[in-house]
Amino acid sequence: MIEHFHQLTGVPVVLNTPFNDREPIVETPVHALATFQACDLDAACIGEYLVERS
Repeated sequence: MIEHFHQLTGVPVVLNTPFNDREPIVETPVHALATFQACDLDAACIGEYLVERS
């Protein structure tokens, strides 16, 4: 995956961090969406879906 990302973007690194704004690490997609709504992120990738603020 990293090599494919490197070929597509020229960046040889993928950084995957959990977002856990003032609470434990999210464990489910529903929890991730609730956390996303409560924090200042612009977008969240959950599986094959990209969720962005409108």
